[in-house]
Amino acid sequence: MSPSAPLLLVLDGNSLLHRAYHAGAADGFLDADGRPVWALRGLVGFIARAAAYLRPDALIVGFDCPHDSARRTDYDGYKAHRPEKPADLTEQIAGAPQLLTAAGVRTVVPPAYEADDVLASSAAHARRHGWRAVLMTSDRDAFALIDETTSVLRVRNGGFDEAVLVDAAGLPELCGVEPWQYRDFAALRGDPSDNLPGVRGFGSATAARLLAAFGSVDSAWAALDAGELHLVREAVGDKAAAQLAAAGVRETVERNRRLMSMRTDLALPELDALRLPLSMAVFRRALRERGINLGPSLWALTGGVPPQREPLDEDPIPQLQPWVIRRGMSGRRDPTPGQLSLF
Repeated sequence: MSPSAPLLLVLDGNSLLHRAYHAGAADGFLDADGRPVWALRGLVGFIARAAAYLRPDALIVGFDCPHDSARRTDYDGYKAHRPEKPADLTEQIAGAPQLLTAAGVRTVVPPAYEADDVLASSAAHARRHGWRAVLMTSDRDAFALIDETTSVLRVRNGGFDEAVLVDAAGLPELCGVEPWQYRDFAALRGDPSDNLPGVRGFGSATAARLLAAFGSVDSAWAALDAGELHLVREAVGDKAAAQLAAAGVRETVERNRRLMSMRTDLALPELDALRLPLSMAVFRRALRERGINLGPSLWALTGGVPPQREPLDEDPIPQLQPWVIRRGMSGRRDPTPGQLSLF
């Protein structure tokens, strides 16, 4: 797809709120009524900085449904191990869609589904209409959505300055698998954060070796069924091959693949209804009603120009360098701090 195609920026509101909550907890910003706002302020900062870097044509933010979960209905262990969220985080998560909507940002809270499903549906929506999409999240599951039109801006510890923009060419260097293999890769490895155990002995490196040899986990199972255990052993070693052939493993992987699959058919606004710029007056008024004072840093969202100097209480415009894969670094695959891959 042409790099001149319009760009849709899609944000995982829940994952970014969690990042902002922990990053800003020491500051503990409150509004005039004593309500916590530091995670909300951080979320808006993420949106503004991403817009300043990517210059998208349109914007949408997805949130998890706070009431029901289709995945938990499917598997009652899904995320069951997570402790209750702190009350000040829960309050900010609950208020985020209303704040962003008041600021003019379109939000989607899908009944029974999650922000991940909004990301997947938005990427498909953009692709159907000849747009590109960048999905901003801290969740690696979004790597399964990467293709020639879709990239993932993954926020890691350290905030935006250590974010990684990963496209279809960069994912094999980062994870050792192609985007179309990523769901099998994640299902084999498991996801402790969602309480989804993987296959014993299959970390990232072993899962990548299996998929490099067979393409998919189904092909590896086909080799086992054909009596070709030796081929699996050659790819991942005796112990991992034995674990892949163990009773119950196929059911575990199938469950993980099912729960990790994201919906691509959620109802979404038309792309023209998501277009930037937003109104600076409306945006600032909505923020100020929650005691959040941001202005010049909103320039990319509101059709302005980059300010020459940022106020001291605002985040600076990101100055980010291209992410360059460095070979021969003792197998390190993660980019070094501050490095981004070119979209």
